[in-house]
Amino acid sequence: MTPNSRIASILMASLLVLTACGRGGGDERAPEPNDRAVAKVQDQTIWASDVKREAVAQGLIGEGEPLDVTSDLFRRVLDEVIDQKLLAREAERRGLDNSPLAERRLQATRERILGDMLVETVVNGAISDQAVQTLYQEQLRLARTSEEIRVRLILSRTKPEADAVIGILGQGASFEAVAMERSVDEATRFSGGDLGYSTLDVMPQAYANALRDRPAGSTVGPFQTEGGWAVLRVEDRRKESPPTLEQARPQIVRYLTYEGVRRLLEQLRGKAKVDVMLSADGAAPAQEPASAPAAAPPSQVAQPAPAGTPAQ
Repeated sequence: MTPNSRIASILMASLLVLTACGRGGGDERAPEPNDRAVAKVQDQTIWASDVKREAVAQGLIGEGEPLDVTSDLFRRVLDEVIDQKLLAREAERRGLDNSPLAERRLQATRERILGDMLVETVVNGAISDQAVQTLYQEQLRLARTSEEIRVRLILSRTKPEADAVIGILGQGASFEAVAMERSVDEATRFSGGDLGYSTLDVMPQAYANALRDRPAGSTVGPFQTEGGWAVLRVEDRRKESPPTLEQARPQIVRYLTYEGVRRLLEQLRGKAKVDVMLSADGAAPAQEPASAPAAAPPSQVAQPAPAGTPAQ
């Protein structure tokens, strides 16, 4: 984390601490079962769950991953949480939390957190093992209809060069050796032109069209592509190997979460009255926000020099 991003993280979290301080942050009860007090700033306890939540917010660990209280990472994040509380207390002492702008920012932060908690409660709570398993089985069904193709490539700059490659291969030369000697594709030439296994739907259209019905062992081309003239060899064709359930689970959970949030927002927008106050062309009225800095008086604004006046 860069120094600027660390400071930004501390300042954002300090806003949250200000809210907690305003509600009496000296509660000694553990916020979670088996939680552990790890530090104290004046009369406010810092719990292990506070540190872990901050580590998750910074993307240092994933949701649900453990964080050892004896690790260097835990201690580093703990120091940041202490800094957050010290900054928040000082801001509170100076009365910075009492301004209308501070109240609006704190309210926006509170609403963001409450929205996240609603998603965790309503959406994430509805993502069952059965829902994950059902979607995984659907992916398996689709995967059984897909085929992976392993291909090697020799890429030439011109068609005459590609025709010469076909002639050399026709004399019995090894495709891998010719690829290493003549292919201009730096990404694959030193592996004998090996492109690995992939499905037709993710290949460039020119490759997919050329390979669609070609059996293993075929030499295809030359044909023109964006990078030059290609000659391909089909090494193997096989049914696509689907990921295991555990490999696919994170992606499935993300998809189900996205769909759950989308449906929830559709329901909420359907029940609520929402007025978007923009002009017909979509632009907001040309007006400075209340928090914008005041304009300089006319006497302080530099006036253009009369024509012909020498520059100072």
